[in-house]
Amino acid sequence: MRLSAVLLLVSTLVGGSVAIKTLVFPSATSTSYVEMVPLKPLNLRAFTLCMRVATELSGEREIILFAYRTQHFDELNVWRELNGSLSFYMSGDGAFFNVPQLGALQTHLCVTWDSASGAAALFMDGRKSLTKIYKKNHTVRPGGKVIIGQDPDNYVGSFEGHQSFVGEIGDISMWDTVLSQSAIREMFSGNTVARGNVLDWQTTELKTHGEVKVVNIEL
Repeated sequence: MRLSAVLLLVSTLVGGSVAIKTLVFPSATSTSYVEMVPLKPLNLRAFTLCMRVATELSGEREIILFAYRTQHFDELNVWRELNGSLSFYMSGDGAFFNVPQLGALQTHLCVTWDSASGAAALFMDGRKSLTKIYKKNHTVRPGGKVIIGQDPDNYVGSFEGHQSFVGEIGDISMWDTVLSQSAIREMFSGNTVARGNVLDWQTTELKTHGEVKVVNIEL
């Protein structure tokens, strides 16, 4: 049975500690996903995208971590590839990073990209990868949908269970600039940084579908 809900994410104080919401995808399906409603259109010449993620699908198959699709193009997709590498794609071939495998222990993951230079990098638990040059002078175009948990092969649909996300994912935020390495390290450590101006996990509206569970986690 399909479940739809609209959620407003707000941090709360529980017994003196800060609690935030996280998304749990318990099994592979072609129906479970979450739509995030951006604070402004994704008309991007640079970005930082961060999330906290854990999954036990180690090396079993590819996994979609983040999808932003317009009517005709996969504008920005982030993947865990079959061989364990992490990648992101913008309207074509991807940028690949050979990094430690995601696992059941939560990983803080960030992807950064700047159109002017083409500089692309990935951060895991505050540590930066090498820089790669990717899609110089490209623009991520507005007018699409942000989907967590599925890879949309059209605007919002044509999902395939064997690509779906299984595990826990949350703290998803996005900026239209490249954050400094020190800011990303502070974020990994749980310290306060400027909230995402494209996606802000504390205030972004979520629309959940299928078997996704929204769970409060104390920090």
